[in-house]
Amino acid sequence: MSVEAPERQLGTPIKGPAAIGVDLHRFVNLTRTLAVTEFKLRFFGSALGYLWQLMRPLLLFGVLYVVFTNVLKFRSTAAFYPVALLSGIVMFVFLSETTGGAVTSLVDRENLVRKVQFPRLVVPLSVVTTGLMNLALNIVVVLVFLLISGGSVRLSWLEIPFLMTALALFSASLSTLLSALYVRYRDVKPVWEVLLQMLFYGTPIFYTLNVIPNETLRKLLLLNPLAVVIQQFRHAVIDPSHPSAARAAGGWTLLLAPAAILIALTVFGYRYFDREAPRIAEDL
Repeated sequence: MSVEAPERQLGTPIKGPAAIGVDLHRFVNLTRTLAVTEFKLRFFGSALGYLWQLMRPLLLFGVLYVVFTNVLKFRSTAAFYPVALLSGIVMFVFLSETTGGAVTSLVDRENLVRKVQFPRLVVPLSVVTTGLMNLALNIVVVLVFLLISGGSVRLSWLEIPFLMTALALFSASLSTLLSALYVRYRDVKPVWEVLLQMLFYGTPIFYTLNVIPNETLRKLLLLNPLAVVIQQFRHAVIDPSHPSAARAAGGWTLLLAPAAILIALTVFGYRYFDREAPRIAEDL
């Protein structure tokens, strides 16, 4: 008498919740709904509302500007240096808040994840979407600050949506990977906090690339997709005297490296999340 394999005795294995699912329209609607709800709840009952969101980059900008220009006597020859500093801070704060919030997002929504079957990728991507809403408002503030400082509107401002899309993709890739890793490895959060600090100082945020005389070091810094976005934003939006990312890197072909890093991170982050998605509720 033959014994059937366990799979045949139990029938076809039931596949758990997927990362995206088969209904893309439902996936997009769920992501938008969670993001908008989180955005509204963040300022619910607050007298100052959005101003609290704006205060963080502005306070960090004020501290860094005073320390580097008055205490350390740092003098940058870059055009509109205060605006360049603020733009870098705004983009780094976006990356820091979205990835930091996404790390614990699946654990924070444990009750929802355990009880409702829906595309798991909605959770970290809703955090990134909420961050994009804040980023859009903060970019408007940067542009107003630039015009007040004497800057002008230029046709190259049309690059802003493409640069923000690249920044959002970088954040979403990291958020996807970190959120899935944290479910199993709780050390991910403190490790990522340390890496964020390293990323802050290794990215031209409070300094500009023109103060780095070593060409090799400049090229190494521009392997970071965040650095590429910030540098190109300063060139296209703030003032053309800031070298473009391609010029700073030494040519367009050298930008293929950070582009490849971004693509590889996106693919790896999604594939890892997709593999872990059916087991997330069980691991929680």
